[in-house]
Amino acid sequence: MTFDRSIKIAPSILSADFANFGAEIRAIEAQGADWVHVDVMDGHFVPNLTFGPPAVKAFRPHVKTVMDVHLMIAPVDPYIDAYADAGADILTAHIEAGPHIHRTLQAIRGAGMKAGVALNPGTPADSVEHLLDLCDLICVMTVNPGFGGQKYIDMTAKVRKLRAMIGDRPIHIEIDGGMDPTTAPQMAAAGADVLVAGSAVFRGGSVDNPSVYGDNITAIRNAAERQ
Repeated sequence: MTFDRSIKIAPSILSADFANFGAEIRAIEAQGADWVHVDVMDGHFVPNLTFGPPAVKAFRPHVKTVMDVHLMIAPVDPYIDAYADAGADILTAHIEAGPHIHRTLQAIRGAGMKAGVALNPGTPADSVEHLLDLCDLICVMTVNPGFGGQKYIDMTAKVRKLRAMIGDRPIHIEIDGGMDPTTAPQMAAAGADVLVAGSAVFRGGSVDNPSVYGDNITAIRNAAERQ
């Protein structure tokens, strides 16, 4: 993975057809997705249950871009190796998920993955100030995690502050929650470069009608790049 700050669209396959994941992943990549975002939820840290390592391993052969795995689980550390074995390129853990985030980020990098740290809406930017040299991505939640399709919470000030703190370090700022052509421009203007979008990408399309995915991805990208 070569680092750059161009706008990247990362469709969340939580909004895809669960009976057809391989074809859905291939369709979104063919239609211009830069990364594939995989939301892992445990029914404990967040009120929903999604994918475990075997599912992520099954997705891997279909992902030709970047598999961006977002762990909304607690604890994280016992599962790091399993997600490395499953083929995650980036593994993101929530700062709120455990007391030893430094150890977690070191373990993610030690397992050969890029390390991400995610912040819930109520967690301040300052909480990652001492983690910047240990992480490759900061994921700013613009909804409270656990479900797709929630109402967007404006985190512009937090993103601006993070961008200033990052300086010239090669760290992505990712936005997760409520991204669409209306909300993407303000996040891009504040300094974000990775936009996770679920329903805004998959709405109206299917593997039999994938051009809609392309139209949706292009609309978000164009809105973000025009800001």
